Amino acid sequence: MKIFISVASYCDKLLFFTIKDAIAKAQNPENIMFGIVDQNDKTQKDIIDLLAFAKQIKYVYINKLDTLGVSWARNIAFSLFDNEEYLLQIDSHMMFMQNWDEILIQQHTDLLKIAKKPIISTYPYDFHFDENEEIVFKEHSSEYVLELRPHPDTTLEEESAVLRFRAEHNKSSTPVHGCHMAAGFIFTNGNFIEEVPYDPYLYFHGEEQSLSIRSYTKGWDIYHPNLIPLYHNYKITKTNYTTHHWNKDVDTKRVLSSTYLKERATQRINRLFYEDGMKNSIYGLGNVRTLDEYIRFSGIDYKNRVIKSND
Repeated sequence: MKIFISVASYCDKLLFFTIKDAIAKAQNPENIMFGIVDQNDKTQKDIIDLLAFAKQIKYVYINKLDTLGVSWARNIAFSLFDNEEYLLQIDSHMMFMQNWDEILIQQHTDLLKIAKKPIISTYPYDFHFDENEEIVFKEHSSEYVLELRPHPDTTLEEESAVLRFRAEHNKSSTPVHGCHMAAGFIFTNGNFIEEVPYDPYLYFHGEEQSLSIRSYTKGWDIYHPNLIPLYHNYKITKTNYTTHHWNKDVDTKRVLSSTYLKERATQRINRLFYEDGMKNSIYGLGNVRTLDEYIRFSGIDYKNRVIKSND
């Protein structure tokens, strides 16, 4: 069974590390297919073509000055899907566990016993490179699940429904049914791509909220797993990186600024949660469950601007 890996990369030096590691550690590397959107200074198609698994890659290059953010790029990556059985959406700076593909397929198969359309997602644990360029990471215990909840310092404002989320350790011997997904790690049935298409008008913040509520109202269920078979290379918070889409040196050269794109996205999230749910839009709420049902399930009351504690 084939797995489609969606990768939106922005000037990322770890892109090739990520895709090579995915192939090297897969139990069935011949079943791994990639859809890569490379936003960069110049095309890297020549490097792609030299890879032993080049025929398993669909690659799109876009100059970094012409891009409109991660959600826009992920929408394009979704268009490279070719009816593979499974979808794995990741960031372009990931490291994998041995036999990660079989682990995820088995987890998904087990979840099908309790949910019709399960999604496996959470914020993966960190890996990084030390001063000698050696990989550093910690083995994590399967006794705990990383459950995604609103950050305690975040609130629902009248002018913005956008929230920040964090991963909280929850001791559990089984996957936890969650209300929020991590855009950098989503594993589910490939049908997700057609049922919950990526909203290209979002920018960065609010991307995961949109996916989560739209998935839930269309009958999908998010589960945080006991074993996360991949790792993420996180940036240091409150640090300015040239690989941020909104870096001012590049942002000033674009037709649409990051300030405009962020505001447009906020208005879109507000409409989704505060207004009409983007009725009649493919990027709006579904009709299997309601926003009220999501509010009761998640404790995130978008109507009264209150977030219930998960204690």
